[in-house]
Amino acid sequence: MRSEKPNGILVVNKPKGITSHDVVNSVRRVFGIKRVGHAGTLDPAATGVLIILVGSATKLSGQLMTDEKAYRACVRFGIYTDTQDSTGRILRTGEVKFRAEDLESCLLSFLGPGEQIPPMYSALRHKGKRLYKLARRGIEVERKPRRIFIRSIGMTRFESPFATIEVTCSKGTYIRQLCADIGERLGCPAHMAELERLRSGAFGMDGAIDFEIIRKNDPGLLASMLIKEIPLTRRKGTGTS
Repeated sequence: MRSEKPNGILVVNKPKGITSHDVVNSVRRVFGIKRVGHAGTLDPAATGVLIILVGSATKLSGQLMTDEKAYRACVRFGIYTDTQDSTGRILRTGEVKFRAEDLESCLLSFLGPGEQIPPMYSALRHKGKRLYKLARRGIEVERKPRRIFIRSIGMTRFESPFATIEVTCSKGTYIRQLCADIGERLGCPAHMAELERLRSGAFGMDGAIDFEIIRKNDPGLLASMLIKEIPLTRRKGTGTS
């Protein structure tokens, strides 16, 4: 008797240092199937909610990728890097002269609809080539601004030159670019030092499983954690992460 093929959604708390595709491949190995994908990538240095789609749930990828996302980011002021995160080469430095109140006011200016120029270090394509691959070769191309929507943004901690912010935003919002833009408005170079995705649509950290569970290589255990239906409370974003 053939066992039933696994179908459903896994919400994984992705650890730092592995790619989203690494998680996908690990799930494929556990279940012994190829039909596994994700609904929105996270950079290797980022952590948090990564939605893994298994079996027939892969059909939901386009639908789930339009959902709003929530993030917690650590911004490092005084330094701007070519990748706009802590892995990059330092291009500019500057003094941090603003106060916490100035940062709070600046963050409020990003609320609502707006435009954002995608960073070169992104997976977008230009003439068939990934932007980040061009960037690694020292090539910069013109990028058109994209419409985004910031539903909420606020500071939870400020210990100069670092600040922790939390953002709820539309799909297509690049947090590394947002961090750099915040610094620009404050007249201070800045980059994203750390990033954690707290929520993607209705799926949050409270329902996420640790990557170590996948490493156990126990198909029965992992199958028992599959979500079979999308929660009815899921909210869609209003833009094009």
